Amino acid sequence: MHPPPSPPGPAAFPPETFEAAAPPAAEPIRWRLALALFGVTLLTTLLAGALQRGGDPFHRPADLVLGIPFSFTLMTILLVHEMGHYLTARRHGVAVTLPYFIPMPVSFIGTMGAFIRIRQQIPTKRALIDIGASGPLAGFVVAIVAVAVGIPLSEPVAAGAPGLTGGLKLGDSLIFMGLVKLFGVPVPEGSDLLLHPAAFAGWVGLFVTCLNLLPVGQLDGGHVAYAVWGRRQKVISRVVVAALVVAGVVGWTGWLVWGGLIFVLGTGHPPTLDEYRPLDPARRRLGWLSLVVFVLTFTPTPFALVS
Repeated sequence: MHPPPSPPGPAAFPPETFEAAAPPAAEPIRWRLALALFGVTLLTTLLAGALQRGGDPFHRPADLVLGIPFSFTLMTILLVHEMGHYLTARRHGVAVTLPYFIPMPVSFIGTMGAFIRIRQQIPTKRALIDIGASGPLAGFVVAIVAVAVGIPLSEPVAAGAPGLTGGLKLGDSLIFMGLVKLFGVPVPEGSDLLLHPAAFAGWVGLFVTCLNLLPVGQLDGGHVAYAVWGRRQKVISRVVVAALVVAGVVGWTGWLVWGGLIFVLGTGHPPTLDEYRPLDPARRRLGWLSLVVFVLTFTPTPFALVS
């Protein structure tokens, strides 16, 4: 056995050494696949939005119009999120695919989100944190705008009444509660707020931001955590997964499923080529900003059945 190599000194890593890495062999840009998935997901989110508002788009196709506020808002949030990753990766010379949307016809939001595939090892921690943080932070901003626009258009309803989500009561994150207090209409005692489709899409966008910023595995938050804490990210991942399992047992069971899925996919993160280079202060601040956004968007019980 051999001892691990000692960390090289700063002189071993001149600034230009790892700024770009040769991309893998060129492959065709799958425009047709990306556009087809976008189109199908647009349709499934339109269907979901129409059904949320009491429409019957399967028998009355014109009712699809009812789904526009929800669908267009959510698709914009997801597209901005993925394009944040895509454009940042291209700026760092990292080969990535176009965003691929995932339609989900049987869900009440019509999609499982979107993703891009990174086709090479990310060379530097600076590139890693930029790529990891750019998507959720960009989507977070658009989601806040959506909630700020949609909350004043929402209306109070009797407590326990089925809402836009088909009988589900939504939990509140810190940022969502703050936006409701700032922009919301007065809600009488014993009533709930029936969200406007744009506000609901913004809520979904905030929840998606939270899920992506979990500091585990190769999620966006995992990229950020590895850039800031290096190999200690694996320990952090395991602690977070354990916390999700506990939260799933004592609270929302979805956290149990999510924690199990992350454990199966892996809690580790591949190294960068400049693993021992200290991260610059500006990007450390970016890492802490990402953590703050995660805390602001975390919802202990995202969904609960209306009794």
